[in-house]
Amino acid sequence: MNEYAILKFVHILSATFLFGTGVGTAFFMWMAHKSGDISTLRRTTRHVILADWVFTATSALIQPLTGFLLMQELGWSFASTWFVAVVFLYLLVGVCWIPVIFIQYRLRDFVDSVAQFSELPVQYHETMGKWTALGIPAFVAIILLFALMVFKPLGAGLH
Repeated sequence: MNEYAILKFVHILSATFLFGTGVGTAFFMWMAHKSGDISTLRRTTRHVILADWVFTATSALIQPLTGFLLMQELGWSFASTWFVAVVFLYLLVGVCWIPVIFIQYRLRDFVDSVAQFSELPVQYHETMGKWTALGIPAFVAIILLFALMVFKPLGAGLH
């Protein structure tokens, strides 16, 4: 295998982990919340935080590194409209995800402080609303990033 193929494989694999972990943790966190079962929510919140550090954080670091190296390998312009769109969307995901990390710790703390789901304070539900509100634009941005990665529109790589 040549260097380009390895870089492309790692880039696609890390993008898949980034998207898959995001969708998976969002689904399980939302389902645990909707269950109304405090022990399920307690366990799920901890697992979501762990998954974000193990999979999302590492993938989030690998993506720009491999993307930069792929751009260099292909000789594509960092000034192209395509690349600017990719960077904008990636930063949008990061702007949404970084607060989500702290929100998940707050949710965990709320959940750990009560014995029953019905005892969760209004602040928990407000915080869960913020978590959801940040997840929606991040999800849309990642879908758009996949589309840009696959279809390479907007004059990709043009100098």
